[in-house]
Amino acid sequence: MHARSAVFDVYGDHLLRTDGWASVAGLVRLTSAVDVAPAATRTAISRMVREGWLRADARAGARGYAMTDRARGRLASAWQRIYRADPRPWDGQWHVVVTDHTGDRSARTRLRASMSYLGYARLAPDTWIAPRPSDDLERSLTGTAYRAFTARFDDDPRTLAASAWDLGALAASHRRYLSWLDELAASLTGPASDEQVYAARALAVHEWRKFLFSDPDLPPEALPADWPGASAAERFLDLADRWQPRAAAYVEHCLQT
Repeated sequence: MHARSAVFDVYGDHLLRTDGWASVAGLVRLTSAVDVAPAATRTAISRMVREGWLRADARAGARGYAMTDRARGRLASAWQRIYRADPRPWDGQWHVVVTDHTGDRSARTRLRASMSYLGYARLAPDTWIAPRPSDDLERSLTGTAYRAFTARFDDDPRTLAASAWDLGALAASHRRYLSWLDELAASLTGPASDEQVYAARALAVHEWRKFLFSDPDLPPEALPADWPGASAAERFLDLADRWQPRAAAYVEHCLQT
């Protein structure tokens, strides 16, 4: 796990529902649990300050960092998607976004990455679709001219989804994740410390979070009947909930000592 990702995971998974502050020493202890070197953690923190995700905030003589409003908004949105906290039934309509064409290759690459993260696939040049509007679309497309609307297509939803997304590759990724997650859970069958449980949960969340960049969370109506993503999500949510109390206890221990 990269240091930057490990720090983001601490704030997004454990500090989002607090005042969003952690001491440097606490962050180093928590990221060390997932094998991130202290020097790498400190470097990542400095970079995140420069990028506007964290701000320096010393408390009671302890050097620390609090998340910025920008970070809180982005992490809150990611948290909802990770934990499926806002399940919405699908009304059968697709959200369509048409962006102004740009000849700048790097700009197109950034746009594709942003749209993919928000759950959109490219239907045609400069045209993107998703099963529902993203709450972060306007913020993510700041500086990009676009228009958005909802539409109902004649094609069967499964046919349209299969043409817009590589569902075969995504299904294989879900199966690999589920197999890996079962192995991770099996490694904790014996006596495990709070640190080990925290590390296992952090790894499970980190790997699941990667699906935010590739899985648009399509509704069942647009997926094959045997879609493995449903089983992977159910298993992840069950383990994350089961491990949460001991993981939270370890976070509190690290931040208070």
